[in-house]
Amino acid sequence: MRYSRFLAPTMRNTPSDAEVVSHQLLLRGGFIRRVTSGIYDYLPLGLRVLRNIETIVREEMNRAGAQELLMPMVQPSELWHKSGRLQKYGAELARFNDRHGHESCIGPTHEEVVCDLIAKDLRSYKQLPLNVYQIQTKFRDEIRPRFGLMRGREFIMKDAYSFHADEQCLQQEYENMFASYERIFTRLGLDYRPVEADNGSIGGLASHEFHVLADSGEDLIAHCSACHYAANVEKATAKHPTFKYHQATRAEISTPGASSVEDVTKMLGIKPEELIKTMMYHITGGVYDGGVVAVCVCGDDSVQEVKLARSLSAETVRMADDEMMTDAGAMKGFVGACGLSVPVFVDHALRGATGLTMGANLLDTHLSGIDVAQDIPVKEWLDVRAVKVGDTCNHCDDGTMQWRRGIEVGHVFALGSCYAEAMEVQFQNKEGRRATATMGCYGIGISRLMAAVIEQCHDDAGIVWPECLAPFQVSIISLGKKDAVMDASASLYHSAQQAGFEVLWDDRKERPGVKFRDHELIGIPWQIIIGDRDLEQGNVAVSARCGEKTILAIDDAISLLSSSCKH
Repeated sequence: MRYSRFLAPTMRNTPSDAEVVSHQLLLRGGFIRRVTSGIYDYLPLGLRVLRNIETIVREEMNRAGAQELLMPMVQPSELWHKSGRLQKYGAELARFNDRHGHESCIGPTHEEVVCDLIAKDLRSYKQLPLNVYQIQTKFRDEIRPRFGLMRGREFIMKDAYSFHADEQCLQQEYENMFASYERIFTRLGLDYRPVEADNGSIGGLASHEFHVLADSGEDLIAHCSACHYAANVEKATAKHPTFKYHQATRAEISTPGASSVEDVTKMLGIKPEELIKTMMYHITGGVYDGGVVAVCVCGDDSVQEVKLARSLSAETVRMADDEMMTDAGAMKGFVGACGLSVPVFVDHALRGATGLTMGANLLDTHLSGIDVAQDIPVKEWLDVRAVKVGDTCNHCDDGTMQWRRGIEVGHVFALGSCYAEAMEVQFQNKEGRRATATMGCYGIGISRLMAAVIEQCHDDAGIVWPECLAPFQVSIISLGKKDAVMDASASLYHSAQQAGFEVLWDDRKERPGVKFRDHELIGIPWQIIIGDRDLEQGNVAVSARCGEKTILAIDDAISLLSSSCKH
């Protein structure tokens, strides 16, 4: 492609609304342009990168035995009614009525549609397992789109769905997809981590997220310093630092005005871990729907509310208001687990703890000498504490938990039958009885990956694309005004194309500085520079994006690239 005819409008200045590096460089490099909030045009450079990502994803999905299809972006709302997700999904689901008054939605995901498709033709267990995938545009009406392609409203996604006759078969495919994702992200040259994840609104049995590690990531990941364990902070588990509890006689103690952990521990001269912190929550959904529960953790811990919601099979949990606390028998600022009229759940870290202090549910009063097992009416022991930096890893006992920022680019779910049952995806099993299929689903954010790669692969001058993703592998930069330069450039351009390279020839009538800045910004891996002075000696300069220039004979340039470039 000749640059003079190519739609690649670069920008010198960083747009004021671009907060992260990937958004800045994609705009400045002419890869994308904003249409409206969270929606972008993909210009030729951007589309070339997307296609390269798609190629790698397709190759690995096909290698794993999945079959590609394409489902509609517009979905009838009755399918979402049937699955029970129409209201549950919330305002991110964009809905509209057509001219006939039929309600439809723009698909943010395709569990309902694929279940409807498979249910119509599935008859026997002999047709299973089955894994189908698509690469398609999705729409989620994000309340606050930001960071360019990282959190847009319209985006490109690879989503796959597998169907199985039993849980064992599902587990095998889950592992197959997990391995496929590892190959995909390794081929993309990314520093990534697969992490245990919460299933969220999709539901199911198990899930892992794949995160590209970057300081700009929205997600916080807990990982071990010694082993491969990693999990989303909403899912992570670890051992609480050991503390030597002591025996003490239970007694009321006066703590005037001391209602915070800091105030109580300072007044009583105790450590935060010697205090029991009791939190009151209002529950929506599940067994405790509409009610209030109490949750106890160590004074130096906090409650991970997503863990709590999942432990109680609740849709949401939120802090109880003053009236709710009073009705439950609690005193704000001095809440304790004794004497409450609501269920009390206690974190595992408090098992066997004695000699602790907690609120007495009386103004300016605490109780000391608490034996958790004897004095607290424990409804159930739960893992609800938020993992902290420095906690001992549960999985190896050698490492400590650390935090990193990550960009979620992939997610694998073992859904089980939660959708297949609602959508009536049934078949005749080996025993001749009707059975419900079990499912998995597996997503990769194609357009988000383009941004995530840049967050890891850039320098002060611009993007540094991995060769497998670059929009072009080689750029030929013509410098000078002599006809010989253009003739030699044209010849080398055609030779490089014949050798199988994707080439961008910068034939523009621009100053050398402008050309060099544009090519560094765009991030093409290799440059061939043809100028008057070198050409007089029959030479050109060849350089990698971040490497030194090599001066060599013009006839040797393609040979050097063929031996160095991964094409």
